[in-house]
Amino acid sequence: MKEISVSELKTLKDTNSDFQLIDVREQHEVDICEIGGEHIVMGEVMDNLDKISKTKQVIVHCRSGARSGAICKALEAKGYTNVYNLKGGIIAWANEVDTTLAKY
Repeated sequence: MKEISVSELKTLKDTNSDFQLIDVREQHEVDICEIGGEHIVMGEVMDNLDKISKTKQVIVHCRSGARSGAICKALEAKGYTNVYNLKGGIIAWANEVDTTLAKY
């Protein structure tokens, strides 16, 4: 499984790179804090493969990186070669990039 750091994601966002960011957390978690991207709850990802790009870089994130890592592995098993897990998840983003985000 490929991973990307929060600093690498910040660079992608800052340079307006063409990538897809997917948040697989539950709605109540998104309500606490979010960093943009598309919200597809973990349990619904495999039913929404048509929403996930096969051509551009796809970065999947959750709270800590565990759930998004599982989703990356599942997508790779479906033939995706362009998926990256956000290492440390939104916790790492809140600790290293945007310290104003609420942590939970």
